[in-house]
Amino acid sequence: MLTVPDVMERLKVGRSTVYDLIRSRRLASITIGRCRRIPARAVREYIDNEMESAA
Repeated sequence: MLTVPDVMERLKVGRSTVYDLIRSRRLASITIGRCRRIPARAVREYIDNEMESAA
């Protein structure tokens, strides 16, 4: 499970971009207590989908 800052670093994007991806359901996440967590698999799937769209 990754935190928002972890995803920011991996994708080289800002905090608002990560939350926009979560809100638009392009990046899966869960909430544990007050913390947002993103499965590493969801980040890989997002990248794979973006690569397919770009091809």
